[in-house]
Amino acid sequence: MTTLVNTPVPTAAPTVRTLVRPGILPAPGARLWVAACPVSHLVPGRGVAVLLPAGAQAALFLLPTGMIYAVDNLDPYAGAAVISRGLTGDRSGEPTVASPLHKQVFSLRTGAALDDPEVSLPTYAVRVQHGEVRIGLPLP
Repeated sequence: MTTLVNTPVPTAAPTVRTLVRPGILPAPGARLWVAACPVSHLVPGRGVAVLLPAGAQAALFLLPTGMIYAVDNLDPYAGAAVISRGLTGDRSGEPTVASPLHKQVFSLRTGAALDDPEVSLPTYAVRVQHGEVRIGLPLP
């Protein structure tokens, strides 16, 4: 008599994939969409600086949640282009970045300094198209 044993069939491990969603819905109006970098070059929780037309810079962040945000890279307190090197986190569910120089905390969604309502970072619309992150600049 032969005994049949159910042997589990090996299956491939599920592919871990970061869900990418724009962090800010663009305001109405025409935009110039500037290519920033491939999504695959972003590391969750870290920022990168992106050179924009006319020499401006944006700080681009992919959070572990998959949300992508872009704010101005210029720290309004120090006057240095360092926000892309800031520490990401959240305050009461609000995604944030802390300046690496003086540790002021800014909302990644609105750009507002969370401890000083008079100060904010400009924010940019973000979209992903064919695996590439694009930053939306308002047309003049």
